[in-house]
This record gives sequence, C-alpha cells and structure tokens, in this order.
Amino acid sequence: MNTGSQRASAMVRPDGSGIRVLVVDDEPTISDLLAMALRYEGCVVRTAADGTQALREATDFDPDAVVLDIMLPDLHGLEILRRLRSEKPSVPVLFLTARDSVEDRVAGLTAGGDDYVTKPFSLEEVIARVRALVRRAVPVERDAVLRVGDLTLDEDSHEVYREGQSIQLTATEFELLRYLMRHPRRVLSKAQILDRVWRYDFGGQANVVELYISYLRKKIDAGRTPMIHTVRGAGYVLKPAT
Repeated sequence: MNTGSQRASAMVRPDGSGIRVLVVDDEPTISDLLAMALRYEGCVVRTAADGTQALREATDFDPDAVVLDIMLPDLHGLEILRRLRSEKPSVPVLFLTARDSVEDRVAGLTAGGDDYVTKPFSLEEVIARVRALVRRAVPVERDAVLRVGDLTLDEDSHEVYREGQSIQLTATEFELLRYLMRHPRRVLSKAQILDRVWRYDFGGQANVVELYISYLRKKIDAGRTPMIHTVRGAGYVLKPAT
C-alpha cells in the first residue's frame, strides 16, 4: 500500500474521535486492505462480508460512512442501500463495483448512492473519496444558517426547509445545495461544482453534476417557483423565487 510521503490529516469528528466507517465486501483481501488504510487515516472501522451482517453492523455501529460492494452473496448492494436509507437517510455511501457501464453507475447514483469506485481501484482513491464524503456529512462545530428567499439550510443540524416545509436530502445533495446557497445569484460552472462538492478529479464526468442538479430540482423546486436555473454554456445559479 502506497500511503504517500506525507500522511493527510486524520479523519476525526469534532469531538476528536475517529470517523466511523463500515466496509462491506465479501472478499477478505479487499475489506482487510480498506480497513487497514482507513484506520491509518484515524478512522474507526468495522467490516461485514454480506448484506445481512452489514445491516446488523449499521444498526449497532452507527457509521458515519459506508463503503459498500454492490455484488454480495445474499443481498444486492442496491437493496442494502434501500434498507440503510430507510433507517439512516443521510449516511453517505460509496459503492464498490466491478461494473463499469454508464447504466450501472447511474443506477447506483439514482438509487441514492453518493459516489462509486470501480474495481480494480487504488487505496488512495478510495480514501480520497471517503474523506470527501465524510467532510460534508459529519456535523461541523459551527452553527450557521443559510437563507436564500424562502429556502433555509442549517449547516449544523443539516435541516433544509422551503416555505416552512422540511426537505430531506442525501449528503451529496445537501453539500451541493449548500454550495449554491453560499453563492446566490452567482453562476457556478460544472468544473467549480465538481471541485467544491466532490473535491477530487471525477475523470471529466461532469454529467454527475447534471444528475444531482436534477435531484435537487425535484426536491427544492417541485410544485414551486423555480430557484435553480441553468445558464446555457456557463453553469447553474440559485436565485430567490420571484
């Protein structure tokens, strides 16, 4: 394992305890390597070899993030994700998959997964992606409320309201909306959004931004005056409804 010449800052919660990560994979070599790499980064790690164990560990361990293999011996990864989301709607999930087709990747993201890595992968890449997920999912120490028109986002409690109605978002949707709300009326390019929200090189697949913008529109703008606008050839802008 190449950990680099200089270790990145450890992944810890505001109280100083390690980020809790659940690794689910039926290949012991993979789960052991991932667990070792994550522990090196300061995480507290548990592993599971099948879906049944994964769901049990998720309840007992209460992870801050889950690394989930799609193909498991008992339950499909998408079914595990569905059950996880019913109990822990905001926990970020990073899919591990040997499938590399656009259809499979979109299926995982559409089902609620926050990110994916295709096998074979580098440990450094997985660590970078887990770090990006937990950075925006674990509560921060400061309490800040963002307001744009009738839309409110609480950065501490991760609660979002529009017209007084609660809106449930995944970790990635929340971070995307937060970025838009921190820059109201400003056109943000896909490259800027990728750099700030995903925080790593997504291989030029900027269509993931379009996908998550569409998710946000369905939750934020559905049945209301639109706030999220596309500026053709430039990017996206969030403006108060008028």
